Amino acid sequence: MADIRVKICGLRTTADVAAVAASGAAYAGFVFFAKSPRNLTIAQARDLALAAPPGLAKVALVVNADDATLDAITEAMPLDMLQLHGHESPDRVAEIRTRYGLPVMKAVGVADEGDLAAVFDYSLVADQLLIDAKPPKNADLPGGNGLSFDWRLVAQRRWLRPWMLAGGLTPENVAQAIRLTNARQVDVSSGVESAPGVKDPARIAAFVKAATQDGPPILR
Repeated sequence: MADIRVKICGLRTTADVAAVAASGAAYAGFVFFAKSPRNLTIAQARDLALAAPPGLAKVALVVNADDATLDAITEAMPLDMLQLHGHESPDRVAEIRTRYGLPVMKAVGVADEGDLAAVFDYSLVADQLLIDAKPPKNADLPGGNGLSFDWRLVAQRRWLRPWMLAGGLTPENVAQAIRLTNARQVDVSSGVESAPGVKDPARIAAFVKAATQDGPPILR
């Protein structure tokens, strides 16, 4: 499983960035959503992005952000991708992609087979897709809830764009999820934390090892 690409989302400290870089993950995610325990100010995110080594892709996660917010984020910090995790329409995704000239990843919540039609719709306008567990009704967070969905719904699926599996992944189950779905990219946030918003370097390393190597993870 050495060709699997891993995204660690919700980084909040320079130590988090260092742990992600050391783990061999491909993407570092920074959250701009006030209700999240992983929320950052633009100034905080800028410092973290500047601390990221070359080769670690920097992703800004936003939720139904307006142009003014996106202008402020993209002007302040170096970014490699925007992740849209709200109710952005396909037209809005296309608009953001054109306006900022950055690759766009669109998150799509899945609970049952009926949700998969939206994955196709967004594949027409986004550069990548993130297939996540649909949050419960009235949930405060659109993602990062530590919930998984029935992975059989996306097993061996093919879409027009590269896709990333998210939702309830941990060092203990990510290898199984990859084997079942044949996902080539995986995303984790709460699954590598010791408390909400507090990343655990050992779990980050174990997650990436489990995702990219055969065999169970070793937690020390």
